[in-house]
Amino acid sequence: MKEGANDSLVVCFGEMLIDFVPTVGGVSLAEAPTFKKAPGGAPANVAVGISKLGGSSAFIGKLGDDDFGYMLSDILKQNNVDNSGVRFDSTARTALAFITLRADGEREFLFFRHPSADMLLQESELDINLLEQARIFHYGSISLISEPCRSSHIAAMRIAKKSGSILSYDPNLRLALWPSAEAAREGIMSIWEQADVIKISEEEITFLTGCDDHTDDKVVLDKLFHPNLKLLIVTEGSEGCRYYTKEFRGRVPGVKVKPVDTTGAGDAFVGGMLSNLAFNLNLFEDEKLLREALLFANACGAVTVTERGAIPALPTKEAVLKLLGKAAPGWKAQA
Repeated sequence: MKEGANDSLVVCFGEMLIDFVPTVGGVSLAEAPTFKKAPGGAPANVAVGISKLGGSSAFIGKLGDDDFGYMLSDILKQNNVDNSGVRFDSTARTALAFITLRADGEREFLFFRHPSADMLLQESELDINLLEQARIFHYGSISLISEPCRSSHIAAMRIAKKSGSILSYDPNLRLALWPSAEAAREGIMSIWEQADVIKISEEEITFLTGCDDHTDDKVVLDKLFHPNLKLLIVTEGSEGCRYYTKEFRGRVPGVKVKPVDTTGAGDAFVGGMLSNLAFNLNLFEDEKLLREALLFANACGAVTVTERGAIPALPTKEAVLKLLGKAAPGWKAQA
């Protein structure tokens, strides 16, 4: 491993917003008596998740030139995330999302972005220096929905790749934000073959492949595993995850907890995975190390669902190791 703080830098690109979460569970938006505001947005969650685990991360995106925008930028800074790539827009507001927590702990979304500032990031506003420093460049698909952010996203990928970054992609399907299901499928798949690492959920497999059986390895390998891919991870919620590389495949069980709110669990998982990968790019070749990293990532997701909100619930390394010590006593922490 190279020495120096930025030699393990993970740069996350995309949206950051305010999640409004009901203070009680199992109600519709109309029935919710009050809401608690929480910082969110998948790429920003991942950046904070990595930093809270002791890693090095940065965020590139655009916020509104408003109180919420400056609050979110400050939250990045408070969590030791490099926010030098954040830009502010005076013509659009910071995005808002109202999230209902159903009785089963799953979420429903209502977004306010018509347009929001994150959709208006220009290619000329990209922090080139930050992109060139990235060991891993991580992104989702929401930034592909509309221009000018889509072109900025593609340009950022190109710069990071040229500088030797590993490209990490979590499609993070939010169908309500796309013009149509067809547009979502086409948009998500338009950059699929450029990624080195992809994390998807079972529901996303069904959506992207049109196949009902998301557990079928053949469906995953034939339709989603492209020639440039180093690692494909399928998350299975509380059950754990599956992994596929060119050399091997397998499954790592989840870490059982009592869930309160699943918001941010997938992002915590990605943060746990990428924080390990940033320090050891050999995970792709070593199945034992990969399985340990994925168990750690599963535990990151598990800790997160025990609290409400995304960023406030993201765990420290100590909290993850404590949970793993209880759940898997034979597990040895990596130095």
